[in-house]
Amino acid sequence: MEEKKRGTVENDLEFQNGVIMDVDANPDNSRDISRISPADNHTRAIILQEEADEIARTHEVIREVLGRLIIGNEQLIEHILTALLSGGHILIEGAPGTAKTSIAKAIAHLTSCEFSRVQAAVDIQPTDIIGVNIFNQNTRQFEFKKGPVFTNILMIDEINRLSPKTQSAFIEAMSERQITVDGVTTPLASPFFVIATQNPYEFEGTFPLIEVQRDRFMFCHKSNYMDAENELLIIDRADEGQLDWSRFQDVQKPVMSASDIRYYRERIHHVYLGEQVKQYIRDIILATRSHSDIHLGASSRASLAFVRGGKAVAALNGRTFVIPDDIKSLAPVILNHRFILSREANIANITSMKVIREILDTTGVP
Repeated sequence: MEEKKRGTVENDLEFQNGVIMDVDANPDNSRDISRISPADNHTRAIILQEEADEIARTHEVIREVLGRLIIGNEQLIEHILTALLSGGHILIEGAPGTAKTSIAKAIAHLTSCEFSRVQAAVDIQPTDIIGVNIFNQNTRQFEFKKGPVFTNILMIDEINRLSPKTQSAFIEAMSERQITVDGVTTPLASPFFVIATQNPYEFEGTFPLIEVQRDRFMFCHKSNYMDAENELLIIDRADEGQLDWSRFQDVQKPVMSASDIRYYRERIHHVYLGEQVKQYIRDIILATRSHSDIHLGASSRASLAFVRGGKAVAALNGRTFVIPDDIKSLAPVILNHRFILSREANIANITSMKVIREILDTTGVP
């Protein structure tokens, strides 16, 4: 029998009764990036067009499926997918009830990823999240009890309700994809992706994220309420029973797997980033360090976020190279949590978004 051709979503997916199905049924029997040898990586220095086309088609499939459950929030979905395929994490700031948890659960379901959710509270301890050693009376030995951090997609709801001590427990996990308990280091699953939320309008019983923790998030997305048209659409679909999560989960099958994510991440790494675009990223970062309204500019981690995020945006749009518009589109979510405004700017009610627009308007585009 002829071997199934790899590299096109049409070969992997088909439509049945209006539902996008995975023909391969077994998520473990999918792409394995280990088949790409170091020598092969050397000869394939850039991503192939057909590989970028495949990523773009998969992207469109996920967007279409999510559109049946999620109203609006297209930009948030884009940012989550970009961060996921870039190997980063995302912080979502917004009022409750804006579908943040539903989007996270739906993406985890569509990608066949294990999902865990932590509802933050002030009395949660680091061991409640990363795990703890427990003495087993039968074996007379300590056994490690894994916490919810051992998953593929971890959602931390209202992260600013965690104490600074517990917030700090995430630093190693988010940065190095591992945790250390009692001197023993344990690697986390791959992929490991954190989606954290916080309500910026409520301050009682909250602890602002420390700067080093905020900087670990690749993106910070500001989530808003729906406009009048989308609010009415939510009401209509709820009335028709189309927004039921259980039904969506039962009817809609996954369209990709964790190994697909690992494969796409590896190929996205090879998207071409031209010298002029690199200089454009550098100029934006340097502008944050010299702007009169900024007390402390963006760190080099912001530069890395632009590189990884720009490559992901290019691939999601079916391109093998990054263009300046990819960088500009990511500037708000990469920069708005990475610099500190001056005291004078705060007194004058100057916002971080206003400063970012000024930087983009005054930085030369290649």
